[in-house]
Amino acid sequence: QVQLVESGGGLVQAGGSLRLSCAASGSTFSSHDFWWYRQAPGKQRELVASINSRGGTNYADSAKGRFTISRDNPKNTVYLQMNSLKPGDTAVYYCRDMNTGYWGQGTQVTVSS
Repeated sequence: QVQLVESGGGLVQAGGSLRLSCAASGSTFSSHDFWWYRQAPGKQRELVASINSRGGTNYADSAKGRFTISRDNPKNTVYLQMNSLKPGDTAVYYCRDMNTGYWGQGTQVTVSS
């Protein structure tokens, strides 16, 4: 069974940065696509960024220019570097393995004004 464990969330002031990590178990990591989602209180879960097995990336409009998704296949880890954070980025951030459908448990990001 594939497990995804997110880390790196926390409390940061507006304008600050955080790097989220998503560590995955399993030997087929390099062939899988991964997406980062977020869910703010009272709102639906929304896509933030995605990365495919070849390293191709896509971003939500809200993330373009501020967030960078990357992967380190030998470490079985996907990252989300978040810069110029805004209070509107406050949410629980989840990663998802799009090949298996598995979700991580989420990591809380709180941006204070």
